[in-house]
Amino acid sequence: MTRYDVVIVGAGAAGMMCAIEAGRRGRSVCVIEHGKAPGEKIRISGGGRCNFTNLHTGPGNFLSANPHFAKSALKRYTQRDFIGWVDRHGIAWHEKTLGQLFCDQSARQIIDGLTGDMRDAGATLRLGVSVNSHTREGEGFRLDLSDGSTLTCQSLVIASGGKSIPKMGATGFGYDAARQYGLAVTETRPALVPLTFDPDTLARFKPLSGVAADISARCNGTAFEEAMLFTHRGLSGPAILQISSFWREGHDIVIRFLPGRDWFGTLRAARTETPRQALQSVLAEHLPKRLAQLLAEEAGLRGNMADQSDKKLQKAGAMLESWTVRPTGSEGYRTAEVTLGGVDTNGLDSRTLQARSVPGLYFIGEVVDVTGWLGGYNFQWAWSSGWSAGQVA
Repeated sequence: MTRYDVVIVGAGAAGMMCAIEAGRRGRSVCVIEHGKAPGEKIRISGGGRCNFTNLHTGPGNFLSANPHFAKSALKRYTQRDFIGWVDRHGIAWHEKTLGQLFCDQSARQIIDGLTGDMRDAGATLRLGVSVNSHTREGEGFRLDLSDGSTLTCQSLVIASGGKSIPKMGATGFGYDAARQYGLAVTETRPALVPLTFDPDTLARFKPLSGVAADISARCNGTAFEEAMLFTHRGLSGPAILQISSFWREGHDIVIRFLPGRDWFGTLRAARTETPRQALQSVLAEHLPKRLAQLLAEEAGLRGNMADQSDKKLQKAGAMLESWTVRPTGSEGYRTAEVTLGGVDTNGLDSRTLQARSVPGLYFIGEVVDVTGWLGGYNFQWAWSSGWSAGQVA
């Protein structure tokens, strides 16, 4: 039996940050990771370049049953703090769009920086080992591991992530752990995920597979302006991934093509300037050709632009500004970037991420009911929550 001050389950972004901070305080730390390598989600994120934070991170970029919960951790360890960490490790980076920051070279630089800091802080990393069972023992915890060893600790930190991307080993371990110690878990569902459609709608979309357009996607009072991509399964692209966190079964998504454009004005101008053109040709000057064809067919305007009344053009313009689709589902956890929902924040201290009813037990990162928008926000929550727990665990 080996005793540590702190045992952390999960060597992802949050777990490694927590290990570094706890180790720097002189705590003996062991990180348990059932995968073969640490930081696998870091490695694959951002096309291998890791969208490690967002310049515009604030509490408003997160979904939670308690929208105020994330404020404390995000304020204590900010995006500027992590950018400073990246700079100190000599990792070159750039802003892509909308405040999204990426490594110039490789996400492995982030992983190498974290594992190097863990070593320097004296933390032990055990790979390829899972937790068979864990129990409260006295004022601490006992963990029996898959390799037959047993650990005891004062502080147990659950940083095991959510259920997204199960092929990388994601499980509901953290939710089960929370329930075991009497903490509530909110409803969980795939988030930042492509959306799927019924066979009839898919057949309509089929010729558009691979076509992208700039749109605004609106659902349940929230809208995002970015690109949308038609796929052989339905819709994807940044705007759709973003809105998927707000969409629920049975609800419509309203799409506005080229959000800054006055479509009625565009169509009226085309009637004057190119009266012999068909609607499809006019739309193809602004949108991909195959998409223009589909939308022109749906608008149902016959003849040339010269033949169209203001009323008909208004109707066509309104359709382009409120094209409505109703997904039947999503691609699920298989491709979801994160899990929406998680350990109920009512049971956690927002400053330390410690369970209110179980001293020494902490939940950090994606396992908590705090879910960021697409664009580096979820990594910042991992750094912030991991850092905060690491100050006290």
